[in-house]
Amino acid sequence: MLKQQLQYKLSQKLSPQQIQLMKLIQLPTQEFEERLQQEIEENPALENGKEAEAAEKEADDFEAPSDNEVINTDDINIDDYLSDDEIPQYRLQANNYSQDDEEKQIPYAGGITFHQYLASQLDTFSFSDHQKEIASFLLGSIDEMGYIRRDMLDIVDDLAFIQNITTDEKEVVSVLKKIHHLDPAGVGARDLQECLLIQLKRKEISVPIKLAIQILELEFDAFSKKHFEKLQLKLDVGETLLKEAVLEIEKLNPKPGASFSGNSRINSHVVPDFTIQIVDGELVLTLNGRNAPELHVSPDYNNMLLGYKNSKEKSKSQAEAVLFIKQKLDAAKWFIDAIKQRNHTLIITMDAIMKYQEEYFLTGDDRLIRPMILKDIADIIGMDISTISRVANSKYVDTPYGTKLIKSFFSEGMTTEKGVDVSTIQIKDSLTQILEEENKKKPLTDEQLTVLLKKQGYPIARRTVAKYRELLGFSVARLRKEI
Repeated sequence: MLKQQLQYKLSQKLSPQQIQLMKLIQLPTQEFEERLQQEIEENPALENGKEAEAAEKEADDFEAPSDNEVINTDDINIDDYLSDDEIPQYRLQANNYSQDDEEKQIPYAGGITFHQYLASQLDTFSFSDHQKEIASFLLGSIDEMGYIRRDMLDIVDDLAFIQNITTDEKEVVSVLKKIHHLDPAGVGARDLQECLLIQLKRKEISVPIKLAIQILELEFDAFSKKHFEKLQLKLDVGETLLKEAVLEIEKLNPKPGASFSGNSRINSHVVPDFTIQIVDGELVLTLNGRNAPELHVSPDYNNMLLGYKNSKEKSKSQAEAVLFIKQKLDAAKWFIDAIKQRNHTLIITMDAIMKYQEEYFLTGDDRLIRPMILKDIADIIGMDISTISRVANSKYVDTPYGTKLIKSFFSEGMTTEKGVDVSTIQIKDSLTQILEEENKKKPLTDEQLTVLLKKQGYPIARRTVAKYRELLGFSVARLRKEI
């Protein structure tokens, strides 16, 4: 049975220009500069300011068409895209940076990958062709941390069904034992215990090394739980010798693959998006845009439209060319407007953050960082919380006290017993200081940490202390224990 009915629905859709703006706001400085270059390459209607100064004294300043305008040559008002007496805004802006000041560092990657490095070492072993195929497959099973986390029987099955290589678990383990001789030491281990033992057995044998091997082979569970008294009784050793053996184990690398892969990654280079300086006791904020070209519409397109306007006979090919020009001009105008809005949004957002945390930026004292959430800044500048989040999550600011991630200035707050509002950042700093100064032989439990923090005026629950401790990278008391 057919049925007709009216239904009202209210929905909100973002325009392509709004989506473009949000994407630009989210980009940090280096990626933003790359995006500008990409747009210049893709849209011939866009040029940068330096090209214009060499070619033309004036460029075109045009008005955007309405979103509902139908694109056809009859609707194109050429005069809207032409201007003989106005100077584009980019030519009225001064760029006080010299060419010597431009930041042109380019992150680079060099060398070979971790697995290529391992494969290059296989030639140092006398493998048969059959064994070399097994070894290559095992190398491919090593993760970025340097471990093989798969069962040997599963690897035997995969060799048979995927590589058409018939073998058994004994042969695979035999080949794996040779892989354990590769560098970095410990690579190819199936678990942490095996990884540490491989590294220890490569060291020059001494009394502490022998004891360390014995601990890992016989009492790994007790060692991992740091039951040092139990180890002393079971192995019948003194505290001094046990301490030396434990120190040898602590020198080992639990992630052998990470030490290599970290060196082959792209070198990270943080370019701050903002700079805050103290000038005559006042905070001065600037947006980093020294390497971003000043965009404008190509004067060549201005001449094309002018030629079309003055032409008495307009052919079909000319009309198609004007349609293409109009589309490129519209895209160029929208992109330039999006850049202006992006810069405006970034400046007013960071300015609000700077003024909110003025005491910190003037002194550099972390204890003066005020509790601040995204909504606080959103209310100040009258923008959505999601916009503030896009600015904070991916941007850095260069301060007199180092380069900081903007997100790090946001934190929840609480009221102390004296009625003073403090940031959770300050509480974490106090917790870090307590943990670093504790007696490592008798580390403090979360309950004890809670009591100490309450004595400092921070009335927080034990579960909150545990959460902060984990966020700061400290283990539970039992695992922080030292001999």
